[in-house]
Amino acid sequence: MMTKKKALITGISGQDGSYLSEYLLSLGYDVYGILRRHSTTETQKSRIDHINHKIQTFYGDVSDFSSLAKTFSSIQPDEIYNLAAQSHVRISFDIPEYTVKANALGVLNVLEAHKQFCPEARLYQASSSEMFGNSFDSDEHQRESTPMNPVSPYGCSKVFGYNMVRHYRNAHNLFACNGILFNHESPRRGSNFVTSKVVKTAVEISKGIKNELVLGNMDSYRDWGHSKDYVRAMHMILNHDVPDDFVVSTGKTHSVRELCEYVFSRLGMDYREYVRQDEKFLRPEELKYLRGDCSKLRNTFDWTPEYDFEGLLDDMIDYWEANLV
Repeated sequence: MMTKKKALITGISGQDGSYLSEYLLSLGYDVYGILRRHSTTETQKSRIDHINHKIQTFYGDVSDFSSLAKTFSSIQPDEIYNLAAQSHVRISFDIPEYTVKANALGVLNVLEAHKQFCPEARLYQASSSEMFGNSFDSDEHQRESTPMNPVSPYGCSKVFGYNMVRHYRNAHNLFACNGILFNHESPRRGSNFVTSKVVKTAVEISKGIKNELVLGNMDSYRDWGHSKDYVRAMHMILNHDVPDDFVVSTGKTHSVRELCEYVFSRLGMDYREYVRQDEKFLRPEELKYLRGDCSKLRNTFDWTPEYDFEGLLDDMIDYWEANLV
């Protein structure tokens, strides 16, 4: 009888952590997760409540090396997925120091725990398209070789983590990989992220619960995919023959304005009648355009996303229509 593989996920209660847990369970893994405790226990595991009986979770924090050391040494995972982060770009301008502690020094702690307590494991680091900032190649895409010029504390912190993974891979011979994921959403996305904010509020307006949607920059462009597709890519990257770094994206870009237009029209409304812009939602330095080239990922693994832009939004709209009364 084959021994089950053990996967340890930091940030297991987040959007990606919950979908990744489901996917790994479907592949026969034993799944373990690290939870950062907060005071409302009723909601901190809401995304994974339905699989709570199939996984094991432990309190810890990537900024607390002792909790990582205890968990890594006791579990001895085969695969580590570091998804923990302060994940909101706009909020990173308000709390830059904490963002750096979680997203930069937190990655360093994870790598040190990996090196010291389970060096034979494989590690996946959740890197981000925000690392590119407003840099793109002549064909208006960002890829693995595109220069990184981040324009937010979040993006800067992610560049540090990305480079530390590459350094530990080369210096300490660790199987450590980066997935450079472009924006990815789902019905489980927090409602203060723009896709979820637009969809949820539009559904509330259609049901008479609210009467307007307030946004910041409507002319920023993003490459949006579905979290379900992207967690499959994470697993592929970590189970490659060699440790490497990959862009994960759809290759198509849409503006926030186009997002609003599709969602409101799907609900039988004109977004121009309900959307108002407010400067308080603008970033001090805007990231205007993201469009990823995932040719390397597609050619290496034959990865293809199952959801397109409209399919992603339909999934989110259907969820909020069913769950908002």
